[in-house]
Amino acid sequence: MNSKLTLPNLLTGFRFVAAVGLLWLAWYGYGIAFMVLLALAFLTDLLDGFVARLTGQVSQFGAMLDSWADVITYMTTAIGCWWLWPDVVYRELIFVVLMVASCLLPAIVGFSKFGCFTSYHTWGVKIAAAAMGLSLYVLFFGGSAIPFRVAAVICTLAAIEEIALTLLLPESESNVRSLWHILKRSS
Repeated sequence: MNSKLTLPNLLTGFRFVAAVGLLWLAWYGYGIAFMVLLALAFLTDLLDGFVARLTGQVSQFGAMLDSWADVITYMTTAIGCWWLWPDVVYRELIFVVLMVASCLLPAIVGFSKFGCFTSYHTWGVKIAAAAMGLSLYVLFFGGSAIPFRVAAVICTLAAIEEIALTLLLPESESNVRSLWHILKRSS
């Protein structure tokens, strides 16, 4: 596919625009609006890959764009939640740090080895993203911290898998299902 202006890439691109809006809403204390816009960003994250596969518009560019959008969305979310709910963030700081590290460390390791972000989009990362996204709403709307803590552990395990993939693969690949699939392929 020659054109980069595809529906999946536009859905992904929405998250870059949403990041600016999220920061603005958080800075001015609009917690509910922040969470609504964040839900829309998470929804486009769910839809972009599905739409790409459905329309036959899967591309290396789209996978890389999605990885950048993920990092920006997760970092913006962390900053916005810190501005909006500092007491909750401080109380759950260990788990917040685990989540942020699980986003940054695989990207840093991938960039160090391959000179670019990896775009594995493993099943583990998809499960971790869903757990993290859902648990944020429970946590910041006054519910139990347990789902958030469990999500932090899931995110950490997904990050370990991504780092292992980077260490094992001789070159960067996109859309790798899991470490198991790579190990099975190489045996």
